[in-house]
Amino acid sequence: MAGHGAQDHPHGADRLCEAGDRVYSRAVRRGRVPRGDAEQVPCLLELALLHPDPDDMDWLVPTSPQEVMTRLLHGLYDEVSASRRRMGAAVAAFERYAGLGGPAPSAAEGAAIRVLDGDARIQAALDQATGACTTEVLTVQPGGIRREHELSEGLHRALALRGRGVRMRDLYTHVARHGQGLLNYLELMGPAVEARTLDEVIDRLILFDRTVAFIPANADRTMALELRHPALIAYLVTVFERLWRLAIPLTAPLPDTRIEGVSHREQSIAALLAEGHQDAVIAERLGISVRTCRAHIARLSETLGAASRTQLGVRIAQVGLDKPLGGAAPPPAGISPRAPGSPTGR
Repeated sequence: MAGHGAQDHPHGADRLCEAGDRVYSRAVRRGRVPRGDAEQVPCLLELALLHPDPDDMDWLVPTSPQEVMTRLLHGLYDEVSASRRRMGAAVAAFERYAGLGGPAPSAAEGAAIRVLDGDARIQAALDQATGACTTEVLTVQPGGIRREHELSEGLHRALALRGRGVRMRDLYTHVARHGQGLLNYLELMGPAVEARTLDEVIDRLILFDRTVAFIPANADRTMALELRHPALIAYLVTVFERLWRLAIPLTAPLPDTRIEGVSHREQSIAALLAEGHQDAVIAERLGISVRTCRAHIARLSETLGAASRTQLGVRIAQVGLDKPLGGAAPPPAGISPRAPGSPTGR
């Protein structure tokens, strides 16, 4: 294989070939390897996992695993961001074309997409889906700390699912970790529910048995879409599973920013500031109040020694806070339904 190019190693840094794994692992353990060791695995140089030692060009030194992980997470971040944009475009196209024809067929007629107008219809559809569910429920819950009434509104559905042995996986923002109501709910549900968190999540999503899904349908939170089309369901499951892999278990601590005096939340705010977002947008995406967001920005400015917003942006880039940490998620879509649009009210 010596001298062969990337076509003989059709993989990325996340799934090295066996020979590449051996050489890279050896380089990480020893700090460097002879250049000759990499002749049969050019993929390591092409993927920038090894690079020449500036002190001795006959040796190769490894790129740190932390840097490799950051690169991989950015790739996943870009993929999920692109998927979110395509999903938004698909929903917008549906709404546009749906307005050109007659009324949509009812669920009894096997409609792949059904518009649910009003809380009563949304709740009835969720109750029906809950009653038919036998295996799994996947949910994404945007926003910050879950209020007690939001958690209790769908508790009857969650308990019914638990009673039938249905597995539930929930995604929240990191801010939700600070709500005692959520912790009490998870303690009540026990092993039936597994929860993870991200800096940001997509808008509310509920998937039952990978056959029916519910997503928001308008900005004022009074309508939802019930989706049963297999391709749409498969797409939403893929989005959820990618977010799930990036998320951090609720029982695990959040990663350190590696910058003294900068918290995980302030790092997330810094990354969004670097993208040019205003305080209100940042607060909404992270599930915090604008006042709390501005307090974090003030502390961030003090920590980084920035006297103005412009200078803060420069300092954020200089110290590397303009990139999301592992566990960050793509920005949410532009709409989010109210709590009654959730199968459990969580």
